[in-house]
Amino acid sequence: MFFGEYKHSLDAKGRLILPAKFRDRLERGAYVTKVVDGCLAIWTEEEFAVRMEQMLEKARRGEAERNVMRAWAAGAAELTPDKQGRIALPAALREFAALDDDVMVIGAINHVELWNLARWQSVETAGSEGLSSGEGLADMGF
Repeated sequence: MFFGEYKHSLDAKGRLILPAKFRDRLERGAYVTKVVDGCLAIWTEEEFAVRMEQMLEKARRGEAERNVMRAWAAGAAELTPDKQGRIALPAALREFAALDDDVMVIGAINHVELWNLARWQSVETAGSEGLSSGEGLADMGF
């Protein structure tokens, strides 16, 4: 599982150093994709296989879903961290997520998310407000 929040920077070649805590789970290889809310997700090979099956199932629903599946699959990229724990993010994915200098790397339980700093601050604020109010969490025992 992936937990925590880390601020890292992209280098001039579009590489990002993964937090040391995440490297072991991703060292055999991983996949990066576009996801909702305008961030990128890094999936282990096993989780990526689950996501592919879910996308294929959704694509059977209609044209809009097929188009989402196509954009998701076309933008996906294989990643293998180097010995320093760096991953190279394709330019098109960096552009989609508006990643430039500072990147928030967060653990999102079954995957890692890469966020533009300003976008993450907005999402984190909204999420913290939801935790404070308990909105939508009653069924979880909070």
